[in-house]
Amino acid sequence: MKSFTAVALENFPMIKHGDNLAEIIVEAAKRNGVKIEEGDIIVVAQKVVSKAEGRVVRLKDVAPSEKAVEIAKKTGKSPRFVELVLRETRKVLKASPEILLVEDVRGLVCINAGIDKSNIEGLDAYALLPENPDVSAEKCRMEIRRLTGKNVAVIICDTYSRPFRRGQVNFAIGVSGIKPLKDYRGKQDLFGYILKVKNVAVADEIAAAAELLMGQATEATPVVIFKGLQNIVEYCEESSVRELEITREEDLFKDAL
Repeated sequence: MKSFTAVALENFPMIKHGDNLAEIIVEAAKRNGVKIEEGDIIVVAQKVVSKAEGRVVRLKDVAPSEKAVEIAKKTGKSPRFVELVLRETRKVLKASPEILLVEDVRGLVCINAGIDKSNIEGLDAYALLPENPDVSAEKCRMEIRRLTGKNVAVIICDTYSRPFRRGQVNFAIGVSGIKPLKDYRGKQDLFGYILKVKNVAVADEIAAAAELLMGQATEATPVVIFKGLQNIVEYCEESSVRELEITREEDLFKDAL
């Protein structure tokens, strides 16, 4: 039977700026009795990556621009918070009392440029996304390889809303060591039909599965190790989450905002 195993690392320590996250993951795996093996896929929550990289900002240190003040009036948000969003934004897609939706500097379309307050200590402290999540995933993977001698893959994930669906789902925002897509185009189905559009975002599927164990509140389990996916994913030395991005021409929702 086909199967895989997903293990959340419990009793994971609080992460602070400058921590060696890969080393902490390896040590936490040992404490949990989990052996890091060849082909494991390690999913890491964005928040701990941002903390380790010093991507936490206090609003008191932010001076809002005129544009931030203007958008703050439309949205009802703090001008300082809006300024933080604008600094991480390539293009504002919609600003209203309900939502501040942007295309961020990494090419991600998300609410508030992915800036988040949850699980960040300090009333006015917020976490920004890693500057380059692919690079963060690659550094973590290489350090784990150095520490363990094992070739693994690393996915950095974050939670996002979806068009026309309630609730949020974990998505991959950075990948290293696997191709983020599994392409079925050109292959036959059970009845001999040639598949034309089926290109599965396996990195997002793994990230979503990891969230079942990570949780979003007090679980303190920001790292999940997957085993047994060797026949599902394609391992590689060079990959990027940008392979999941679509062009303006491909965007089915571009005229809906």
